Amino acid sequence: MGKYILSCCSTADLTEEHFREKDIHFVCFHYTLDGKQYDDDLGKSIPFDQFYKAMLEGAETKTSQVNVEEFIDYFTPFLEQGLDILHVSLSSGLSGVYNSASIARSSLLQKYPDRKIYIVDSLGASSGYGLLMDKLADLRDEGMDIEKLYVWANEHKLEVHHWFFSTDLTFYVKGGRISKASGWVGTMLNICPLLNMDHEGKLIPRFKIKGKKKVIHEIANKMEEYAQGGTAYEGKCYISNAGCFEDAEAVAALVEERFPNLNGPVEINSVGTTIGSHTGPGTVALFFWGEKRNN
Repeated sequence: MGKYILSCCSTADLTEEHFREKDIHFVCFHYTLDGKQYDDDLGKSIPFDQFYKAMLEGAETKTSQVNVEEFIDYFTPFLEQGLDILHVSLSSGLSGVYNSASIARSSLLQKYPDRKIYIVDSLGASSGYGLLMDKLADLRDEGMDIEKLYVWANEHKLEVHHWFFSTDLTFYVKGGRISKASGWVGTMLNICPLLNMDHEGKLIPRFKIKGKKKVIHEIANKMEEYAQGGTAYEGKCYISNAGCFEDAEAVAALVEERFPNLNGPVEINSVGTTIGSHTGPGTVALFFWGEKRNN
């Protein structure tokens, strides 16, 4: 079996310790906060609590993906060491980074024709994308070669379910995902939108839930409805939160109560600065394995 590395973008929103323990390499997206550029480096440059506090106080954020040249610089040292590469990108439904990685691949294969470089579009985001990476690392460690792992990733990536809710509509209005009028009415009525990711890797509003307590129960209901085995689910469950850890804890407690056969405790991570720049603070996301996502 040839040696290869498993790679992703920082937008998989796992901790640095998790990436290191699983031997998963990552390349950083970028963002600006009030005009100053930073790497989306898992909270190193700016701790997540400070980042979301700044957003609440009106700081302007913008994001930029990993470009072709950056991918070439990132991939090259592995190829020079004689290693093949399996890189999984943030969803093409949210970013053009899959195309950038693919262009870099084509360029590098001309220089390193004996190496293998596979690029997978995760059709996922945040720790749902991270949940896929965690599973791929397990399969690699069990001895799966790079070709089979590439096929497995493409065959099973849509089995990772992503459900999100937000208790703050400010940034959905700011980003143009909902109108100012809808945002005002939603805020007045204490509406918390419940969204999920479709089969094209796009984030789709599904339900308007009144009140935080109800939306927390409803997101757990969606896991019960879609998880492999229902309440007998035996896989892992990840949660991401954007500056609202207590809400994430409430969802985790409900999940652990309803799903007694989970593979370990629910893992709570932070929504990273790239994705968080668009969702804003107050977002909680729940990720688990289920039947293949469809429209």
